Amino acid sequence: MIPDWAGERRAMIEKQLRRRGIDDARVLAAMAQIPREEFVPLEDRIAAYADEPVPIGYGQTISQPYMTALMAAELKLVGTETVLEVGAGCGYAAAVLGALARRVVSIELIPELAELARCNLRRTGRDANIEVIAADGSLGYPPLSPYDAITVAAGAPDVPPALLAQLRDPGRLVIPVGGFDNQELRVICRHGGQVETHVSTMCCFVPLRGGEGWR
Repeated sequence: MIPDWAGERRAMIEKQLRRRGIDDARVLAAMAQIPREEFVPLEDRIAAYADEPVPIGYGQTISQPYMTALMAAELKLVGTETVLEVGAGCGYAAAVLGALARRVVSIELIPELAELARCNLRRTGRDANIEVIAADGSLGYPPLSPYDAITVAAGAPDVPPALLAQLRDPGRLVIPVGGFDNQELRVICRHGGQVETHVSTMCCFVPLRGGEGWR
C-alpha cells in the first residue's frame, strides 16, 4: 500500500511546524509543495515525515522537518536573494530554499552526496535555480560571494571566518555552534557594518567538517 504522502505532508505542516510556532507563510508553502519522501533513501522512506532526522548515508542525515523550517524562516527570505547552503546532503533543504530565494548555491563536502542531491533535485524538477558544488563548505564559495543569506546544516566549533567574510551587508547567517552532541542555533545579522547575534534554539547536528570546521 502506497502511503498518503500528501496527507503526511499536511500533517507535518500542522503538527510539527504550525503548532511549534513556524508562521512564515512562504516557508510553510514551500514545505507543503516539496515531496520530502523523494529525498529520503528507499529503505527509510516510510519515515520521510517523521519528527526526527533520517539517515541518508555516509554518516549524514536529512534534518528534522521542524529544523529545516526554522532555519529557513530565520533567514527571512523575500525571494530576491542569493543563498549559500553549507551541507547539501540529499538536497531537500536546498529545494526548500530554492522555493524561497532567487538562487541557491549548495556546497557538499562528500562527492557522492553532492551527486545524490543533484539527482534528487533534477528528478523532482527543483534544480532550475540551485547549483550543487562538491567542495569544502566550511570555506564557503568565494567565486559567487557575497551572499545575502548563508545557512549551515552542520555543527561548527565556532563561526567560520570565511563564511562571515562572504556574508553581504545586510545579510543573515544561520549556523549551529557548539560541541559534538549539543549546539546552539545562532542567527547572525550584519547591517550597516554592525554584526549582531542571537540564539534561536538548542539543537544537535552532525559535525561540520573541513578547513574551518572540525578536523
